[in-house]
Amino acid sequence: MATAAPTRDLTLTQAVLEAIQLEMRRDPTIIMIGEDVAGGAGREKPEPEGWFAARGRGLVAEFGRERIIDTPIAEMGFVGAGVGAAMTGLRPIVDLSFIDLIGVCFDQIVNQAAKMHYMMGGKVPMPLVIRTTYGSRPGSTQKYGGGAAAQHSQTMYSVLAHISGLKVVVPTTPYNAKGLMISAIRDNGPVVILENKFLGLGSRGPVPEEAYTVPIGKCEVVRKGRDVTLCGIGRMTRMCLDAAATLAADGIEAEVIDVLTLAPLDEDTILESVAHTRRLVVVDEDTPTASMARDIAARVADKGFDNLDAPIKTVTSPEAPVPFAAVLEQLYAPTPADIVAAVREQLG
Repeated sequence: MATAAPTRDLTLTQAVLEAIQLEMRRDPTIIMIGEDVAGGAGREKPEPEGWFAARGRGLVAEFGRERIIDTPIAEMGFVGAGVGAAMTGLRPIVDLSFIDLIGVCFDQIVNQAAKMHYMMGGKVPMPLVIRTTYGSRPGSTQKYGGGAAAQHSQTMYSVLAHISGLKVVVPTTPYNAKGLMISAIRDNGPVVILENKFLGLGSRGPVPEEAYTVPIGKCEVVRKGRDVTLCGIGRMTRMCLDAAATLAADGIEAEVIDVLTLAPLDEDTILESVAHTRRLVVVDEDTPTASMARDIAARVADKGFDNLDAPIKTVTSPEAPVPFAAVLEQLYAPTPADIVAAVREQLG
């Protein structure tokens, strides 16, 4: 009789870190570069310190500073270095800290990483992972809050999902975070993995000790239901599950889909769910214009319109920058109450 693989409760950040460690042990061509990933540029520290300490802890002690490389605050330079490293046979993991910083290195991501394989006629692989964080402060009832305001709290993953040639994944649990990171590292093309900064230390769950993969390009149905489909992205999947519990108390059974990959999007799983629930609410932490919420809604309206009994609803952050004050930032992102209200409006 087969025995279950040993598991431990890890945070999402610990799970991603373990994925990196396992893959670096397996493959000596993997390197990691970024700000403070080895303790700080020019500083001889045994471990990283500060806000993103957990994102590189233990790596420099095991793999040394030739493979865990601190950089200056120069995103254009070190993302470009990652692209060059990938072209020459290494498999770099570039830690970009905040998604807001893509503006500094947009050319390297959009015109180099995403296009090089095609520009070279398929002869040059681009095994590059860009690891970054997104998200605004949760409400006061959520653990591990901490505001970062408009320049470090955005949810800009739709910008990256728009770029042909990039794969974009958004884990929600420690289990799928580890599996998606391993899949991203092993992929021969550029993959952006986005971690909600307030799930990083605040989300715990069982994670197997061994290496495993979670497929890129697949959604996961995390709750079965019959009355409405709730699509969540990242931390919003947690909000959907909380909303589903509230709705269930009133006899409304919501099906919850965790949209783990934004590009390529798993349309089939979403369409199949809508075909039997006949209603859809998409929940997205981003602002509404050109968002993933509206993209998913448009795809379902295009390919599954005949299966809808009510207009699709989207629940997003407001059309405004993230507030500068932490007390206001707590009110910015969608909540379970917002999702419940959207479902009740749909049901009439």
